[in-house]
Amino acid sequence: MRVGLLIAIEKELKAFLESGGEITQERVNGRTVYRAEIGGNQVFALCSGAGEIDAASGTQLLITKYDCEVMLNFGVTGALDPALQVEDLFVVRKARHYDFDTSAFDDAMPNQYQGMPDAFLPLDGGLMEKAKAMAPELREAVVASGDKFVEDRTEKNRLRALGCDICDMEIAAIARVCLLSGVRCLSIKCISDTYEGGSGDFLTNVERSAKAAFRVLRAILEKA
Repeated sequence: MRVGLLIAIEKELKAFLESGGEITQERVNGRTVYRAEIGGNQVFALCSGAGEIDAASGTQLLITKYDCEVMLNFGVTGALDPALQVEDLFVVRKARHYDFDTSAFDDAMPNQYQGMPDAFLPLDGGLMEKAKAMAPELREAVVASGDKFVEDRTEKNRLRALGCDICDMEIAAIARVCLLSGVRCLSIKCISDTYEGGSGDFLTNVERSAKAAFRVLRAILEKA
């Protein structure tokens, strides 16, 4: 299977690069794409940079250039629920792009994309169930996804009230591009900063939390 792997930042990319096995690389349109074989799958990985725009362009590049059948993502995430702890692991069920809103000029609700039934972007349910069966430690999560690092507790409470458990800066873009391209999508997230924490916790925990998320994703690929 041809698999795209979208990684947001270099501190997360390290988990992939240091995981063992032969990895080659090439430059495509000014970006570095890494190739590896995991569990008999051809994996094409790209570190996009943080944020929805860079994630969307990186996802589309992998799909278009390498004809990927599945798009995967792993990375760290912030907690919106005070009960969640560092290194808690999740599989993403759906995402809410909380700073997208066209409701001022159409009949969509805030955060709802044209053609979608509600304000959420679903990921592939079949892949999610397979991931849970292979990695029972995974819990389902709904992600609040937008172009800012969420540190303020008032904002965390607002996003949790929208039906979200965790927050990130890329998965809405990845999910949207995959929906438009007809490509299945799976995302594994690991808590780096808790509800009480912020950027300091993120910087302290990002590398080990990313490694925890990639260990699960790699195990899923090897069993697929």
